[in-house]
Amino acid sequence: MKAKTLSSWVLGGVAAAILTGCGGDTSDPQSIKMWIAPNETQEAFWSEVVTEWNASGQGLPVEFTTIPATGSSEEAIMNALAAGTEPDITENIFSGFAAQLNELDQLVDLSKFDGYQDLISGRNMSEIMNGWQLDGKQLVFPLYMSPVVYWWRSDILEEYGFTDVPRTYDDVYKLAKAYSVKNKRYPMQVAAGRNWWDRWFDFITMYYAASDGKNYLNAKNQLDIDEEAAKDVLTFIDTMFTNGWASYDFGESAPLVTGEVVGAVRGPWDIGRFQTQYPDVIKNIKIGPMLTKDGRDNPNTLADGKGMVMFKSSDVKEEAWEFINWVYNNEKFDKRWLELTGMPPARGDLMELDIFKEYFKANPLAAGYAEQVSLSQPTAFTSKTVEVQRAMTNMIEKIIFNKTDVEGGLSGLEKEVNSIRQ
Repeated sequence: MKAKTLSSWVLGGVAAAILTGCGGDTSDPQSIKMWIAPNETQEAFWSEVVTEWNASGQGLPVEFTTIPATGSSEEAIMNALAAGTEPDITENIFSGFAAQLNELDQLVDLSKFDGYQDLISGRNMSEIMNGWQLDGKQLVFPLYMSPVVYWWRSDILEEYGFTDVPRTYDDVYKLAKAYSVKNKRYPMQVAAGRNWWDRWFDFITMYYAASDGKNYLNAKNQLDIDEEAAKDVLTFIDTMFTNGWASYDFGESAPLVTGEVVGAVRGPWDIGRFQTQYPDVIKNIKIGPMLTKDGRDNPNTLADGKGMVMFKSSDVKEEAWEFINWVYNNEKFDKRWLELTGMPPARGDLMELDIFKEYFKANPLAAGYAEQVSLSQPTAFTSKTVEVQRAMTNMIEKIIFNKTDVEGGLSGLEKEVNSIRQ
């Protein structure tokens, strides 16, 4: 599971300093300053792109550097805003942090630039962008969408007489009756773990599938959930644990590898790891859709997606947009991004364009993720991500361990979320 360590981004003192208005770094307006995610593959990508842009002479040159090493990217950006040393643009922004930056009035609405709609249309991103609106504005241009899907061990399914991957809760119950051994084997990993970020990989993902992608918070960060969809998900979770068909903690084991579970949620970042560490397992992996009560076609799921933002303090907004527009109007850069990072670019035509076909033919699991991009939603735009998802953890644990009924659990979630101090 991909660990998330975003809890340190909420920095009240830093936010207060930003609100006093330090302003941006205007020492060199003859270049566009960009920060990128601190990892080797994205650095390699931007090195190629920026080199080509700067050599083209089409606009202001771009200077890029990785986001400074601190506790987290979010902490580094907040510190820079407080000190007035922020770049013009930065990538690696997820929805929750964008919400916090919006509360501080730091971000530019990208939809106001000339060419924005053409860019969105050209990349078939209209459906994707519906999940990236905040207060009617487009503050983040998503660069990649890494959907969460189920991986199923086809070798085990076939051994127990199942010819297809589970698609409904009832399918999982049938698998549970055939495969489960008390305290030893389970049909799937129902709960991803006890950390707040684990809710991205169980309740929220299953809720998106059950609710056709409906958000769970309103603009005031109050719970605004599809109750029937949420009850369906919680009833499934409750049924699995009540019958001993699920475990809440697998420790440091790899249950999909050992066969403790037949299915588990995984992101595209796991493909390379399994190819290296567990080649005999990944050759038997089949990707399945998010589970729903009715097995509907094309259920929604959650995506670990991040994007580019532009700061209001920039003196080169038009020039920076010209650079962004150039990069993302060029399909070859999307292909290169995919080759280097393995993360699906945020565009709705990945399976249609010829430029990607060879890659997906050679990487069928990656194609399974690409098919889900248009069905993917980011996590809610709220600066209270940690608190909201801790409340979800409390709800699940009360249902599993305290035998709180589903209605009581959902009622408790509403009270806890709505009492979070804004």
